Amino acid sequence: MKNINKLFLVLALIFSGQLMAANLAPAKSAGIIGEQANGYIGFVKAAPADVKKMVQEVNAKRKAKYKQIAKKQKISLGEVEKIGGNKAIAKTKPGNYVKRAGSGWTKK
Repeated sequence: MKNINKLFLVLALIFSGQLMAANLAPAKSAGIIGEQANGYIGFVKAAPADVKKMVQEVNAKRKAKYKQIAKKQKISLGEVEKIGGNKAIAKTKPGNYVKRAGSGWTKK
């Protein structure tokens, strides 16, 4: 049963991440933003107002989805954020930036 719950969690994170990633691709390719181990988008360098707004909206949606998953799976928000961050970093295209736990921004 626990494996089924983890599978559901992973699938939910993958599908929710795909819905939110489409509009971020140009900013990621430009090296303005990147994925972080905490499950949220971060700023690699200064960003224009429209990118800041988009990142803020995406991060708010991610947090809401993470909270929903945490509640349903009866695990901590932090655990869901960590899983989401790992999945987002794994799916990041080569050449885009990632920030793994305990380190700075690096190109994947």
